[in-house]
Amino acid sequence: MDNRDAIDFEHTKVATMFRRLLVPTLFGTLSMTAMTAIDGIFVGHGVGSHGVAAVNIVAPVFMLFSGFGLMVGAGCSVVASIHLSRRKAKVARLNVTQAMVFATVVAVVVCLAAMLMPEVSVRLLGCSDTLMPHSRDYLFWVMPGFVAQMWSFIGLFIIRLDGAPRFAMWCNIVSALMNIFLDWLMIFPLGLGIRGAAIATAISETAGGVLALAYLMFFAKTMRLQMPKLSRKSLALSVRNIGYHCRVGSSSMMGEMTLAVLFFTGNIVFMRYLGDDGVAAFGVACYYTPFFFGVGNAVAQSAQPIISYSYGAARWDSVLQARRLLFATSFACGLVVSLLFMFFPHGLVALFFDPDGNAGRIAVEGLPYFALGVTFFILNVAIVGYYQSVERIREATAFALLRGLVLLVPAFFLLPVALGSTGIWLAMPCAEALTLAAIVGWRSVSSRRRA
Repeated sequence: MDNRDAIDFEHTKVATMFRRLLVPTLFGTLSMTAMTAIDGIFVGHGVGSHGVAAVNIVAPVFMLFSGFGLMVGAGCSVVASIHLSRRKAKVARLNVTQAMVFATVVAVVVCLAAMLMPEVSVRLLGCSDTLMPHSRDYLFWVMPGFVAQMWSFIGLFIIRLDGAPRFAMWCNIVSALMNIFLDWLMIFPLGLGIRGAAIATAISETAGGVLALAYLMFFAKTMRLQMPKLSRKSLALSVRNIGYHCRVGSSSMMGEMTLAVLFFTGNIVFMRYLGDDGVAAFGVACYYTPFFFGVGNAVAQSAQPIISYSYGAARWDSVLQARRLLFATSFACGLVVSLLFMFFPHGLVALFFDPDGNAGRIAVEGLPYFALGVTFFILNVAIVGYYQSVERIREATAFALLRGLVLLVPAFFLLPVALGSTGIWLAMPCAEALTLAAIVGWRSVSSRRRA
């Protein structure tokens, strides 16, 4: 492995580290979210709006796996960063290995259960009889890729911590390029439809996961996986460590759960008010939502190893400097993305299906309202990421819960009563804006108490 781009967390300036982490992390994350959007474009043009709606029905499963992977990955990365700052490299490596084994076992069990009962699974996700054939096929064939996705989610955190953000970026880019080619091949020349899209996603996810795992097994400079002992005491320590990883990373999982709640509740409410065309229109927003989340998450993940390492070494000036960069970058990115979706909804919808059809018109009218929440969304992801990075678990968990279950679900059910179908599109912006207001209020009250 080439060490020219390795990052020295001990001696490099904070702004330099942040820039060198942000550019490849953001580029890699955007390539993966682009993969998701392009997948939807192929499905929309190759299968139709019902295909987009069917994939959207299964989308909460993606969020569940992503949330689990981010929880374990972020948690073990924070813990490993702190151990590294205290010169405990072996302990850091053991923590990462334990996290990898745990996530793999859980993913295998869940995937097998879903593949054995695909129809039951999609029924639980709110699938209609019309969408059942597509949704069932998609769920069954996409599930195997989620095992390797765990290696990718956890591995990319650790690869960046190992000082190789460009390799982490290429793991994402290779996976994204494979998915684009395989989507085209499976849907059009081979005519496999929605099943082909699922197979393409599973294969590309596996490729990215294998690359990440290979780096940690054979090429890592400091964070190479280490065989844990199998004694009773070692297993007890592994369980304790994994439990702490999950506690620290729980807010990351709740961030993904917010997306799962958004997709699941939105599908139900859109189905109630606007039928299958409404679900298809909302599906366009759901294809773009991982892009919003990816931007916020990329900025947060770029700051996380700097903040956690500095926190572990008690370098408070570096923590504050990285925090300022994190929040300023998140706000700027959120504003740019929000304006893009507010002013160009017609073109963004046209990428998936006819914007002048019934589903297309619903999406074109709704996206600008949905985009009002993007800046708040990205800022909230960054704020939760900061509290997680300094092991302030209660704050990170409380704010993640607030923007998800506490505010989002009531907004979805109450706003349409007052505002009609427009209220459904405003549910996410309302929940995110109220969450940010609550965070600012909490910070203000806490500062007064300390004064």
